[in-house]
Amino acid sequence: MKIFSLFAGAGLLAAPLAAQDPAITLKAARLLDGRGSVIQNPLVTIEGGRIVRIERARPGALVTYDLSGMTVMPGLIDAHAHIAWHFNAQGRLHSGNDGETPTQGMLAIAGNAHATLMAGFTTTQELGSPEDRDLRAAIAARGILGPRIVTSLDPISDARATPEQLRQLVRDRKAAGADLIKIFASRSIRDGGAQTLADSQLVALCDEAKVQELRTVVHAHSAESMRAVALAGCNQIEHGVFATAEVLRLLAERGTWYGPQCALVFRNYLDNRPKFEGIGNYNEAGFASMEKAIPLARAAVRLALATPGLKLVFGTDAVAGAHGRNAEDLVCRVQEGGQQPMDALISATSRNAEALGLGGEIGALAVGLQADIIGFDGDPSTDITVLRRPRFVMKGGRLVRYDGAVGGRP
Repeated sequence: MKIFSLFAGAGLLAAPLAAQDPAITLKAARLLDGRGSVIQNPLVTIEGGRIVRIERARPGALVTYDLSGMTVMPGLIDAHAHIAWHFNAQGRLHSGNDGETPTQGMLAIAGNAHATLMAGFTTTQELGSPEDRDLRAAIAARGILGPRIVTSLDPISDARATPEQLRQLVRDRKAAGADLIKIFASRSIRDGGAQTLADSQLVALCDEAKVQELRTVVHAHSAESMRAVALAGCNQIEHGVFATAEVLRLLAERGTWYGPQCALVFRNYLDNRPKFEGIGNYNEAGFASMEKAIPLARAAVRLALATPGLKLVFGTDAVAGAHGRNAEDLVCRVQEGGQQPMDALISATSRNAEALGLGGEIGALAVGLQADIIGFDGDPSTDITVLRRPRFVMKGGRLVRYDGAVGGRP
């Protein structure tokens, strides 16, 4: 099998896309548009990195990429990732002064970004690390390969700050280049998940974010903290392991986006336990809590799916060890949580794009949107495990992966 993967540094890649190839065409067996529709035997035309036409392929049509045996769909979006989290040279979670050099750290982060993109995730929302700013810039400048980055930079969690001090922190994040505000409203699952910020503090944070035209994504595990976040007018809640039917109905009524995790983040910690253990709250009690959280998290997904009108998005909370395996949480949602495969795909494409405020740019295969296109053998709308094996990845009209060319050219 021929494996094709583009790496930064080639002169051809440094040229503007339009100068390289003003018109790119690809055909496939079927197209999933990210909004629930399917087109058989599609021909997609791309110019300047955007889709300009989708039609039925004509016999004998000349194509740039012949994906006749594949299903194509929009690039996947992870609404909760931590690409900056990585293992150091000693195989341990990088934390504080562990002897790692800045170069070692950035190379590890670049590797995580590359693995994420090659897995078919063309956009991630990073929640959040200060390193994300430089990563976002390097990827945008095509210095390295990685997903399109939206970042909160550092999260806000200071329970001792006054409402006015918290408002200033929001303004500071915007000035530093944050695309959104990440807030911790509860403890970690390893510490029980109880609410940490007062209702008045949450109101100050989420109100100031609106003034600054920034979205808010809030870490909240307990039903109490989820309720406070929704009533404060924040945009999105992550985790919610202890969600109840009542609080999920409140989220639906308030139009609050909800992003539960199914299993990847917990399993990753447990599978890589020696690499985390002894750092912060990664202790015996913490790992026991994560083990107990797995069935609770799956139950929260099922409860969310049973809540009419709830806006369910997809985010993995991928940390060190999980990058490139993000699709496992979609597999879990379908196989363990009961989500229909097509709805799971929509949650990770057009619905996520809407939640990120990028619905006019990405998240669907439609005329005018950026050409983020991934391809698979098989059909993920009937077999979600197909997502584990991408063979074609294009981001913004730029080919980054093409495995086993059948026709056309790489």
